[in-house]
Amino acid sequence: MQQYRIGDTVLYGVHGICKIEEQTQRKFGGKRQEYYILKPVYTPDSTIFVPVGNETLVSKMRRILSAGEIRALIQAMPDEHSAWIEDETIRKEQYREILARGDRVELVRLIKALYLHQKEQQQRGRRLHMTDERFMKDAEKMLYEEFAYVLKIRREQVLPFILDQVQVAEKTTIA
Repeated sequence: MQQYRIGDTVLYGVHGICKIEEQTQRKFGGKRQEYYILKPVYTPDSTIFVPVGNETLVSKMRRILSAGEIRALIQAMPDEHSAWIEDETIRKEQYREILARGDRVELVRLIKALYLHQKEQQQRGRRLHMTDERFMKDAEKMLYEEFAYVLKIRREQVLPFILDQVQVAEKTTIA
């Protein structure tokens, strides 16, 4: 199991980028145990307590990507395969699992599939299902917050940055 230190910055599930403020013993439900105290960077009024001995919860804490890793992920986005899952039940289940795992490549595929389906729906004069919209917003939040934090840009600058990087990569490939 990964060990973290006070001051580390981690990605914690759908809570996004968090700083480990402290590691301390607390008593919850009459039981005393060691906790990581996380402060979400973009919602500093929140506090998250993660029991150090709970492998399931600690496994949701992931190191953040480097700027180089983010740029490589962005460059690979156009090549990422994203297939739409017609069966709504299966789609919901798979998307929940992807969000829980927090794997950035899977998040890119999820966003891409939903974005392409959204475009298709718009051409038909329809909208995405509310559930699919929520999945897309959650996945975008996870990725965009991490990208913004690491690249030292505002969250609203992330999508234009990605689009710009993809266009630069396409022009370089063509030339």
